[in-house]
Amino acid sequence: MADTGIFATTSEVQAKVGANASTTYNAEAYINQFMTEIESLINTETGVNFSDLYTSLNADVKGILKLAASNHAAMMVWNADPSGIPAREYETKLDVLRDGFTKAMGLLKDKLATDFIQGA
Repeated sequence: MADTGIFATTSEVQAKVGANASTTYNAEAYINQFMTEIESLINTETGVNFSDLYTSLNADVKGILKLAASNHAAMMVWNADPSGIPAREYETKLDVLRDGFTKAMGLLKDKLATDFIQGA
């Protein structure tokens, strides 16, 4: 099976997931599913179809999309089966991932950032 996500690869998501995650959900098939859902979410929430524009975007914009998508996908991997780590460590991982996702989404939705992205 190959990566089907546009914004981030399986290995980029797995790097954010880190150790002790479920081997079932930290696999390419599930990550591909998560990426499809997340890319649609990002496109819908921002009102910009980044999936269609992706090849024409500059590296900075692609990096923001990668940050948002890989963080959210890593959260979905952990949420599918959090039994691999203690509750406090799980909460901390989700906090860090959510903060990165939220920051990236804020940039993608921000008017000044939107002008930058559209000009990229």
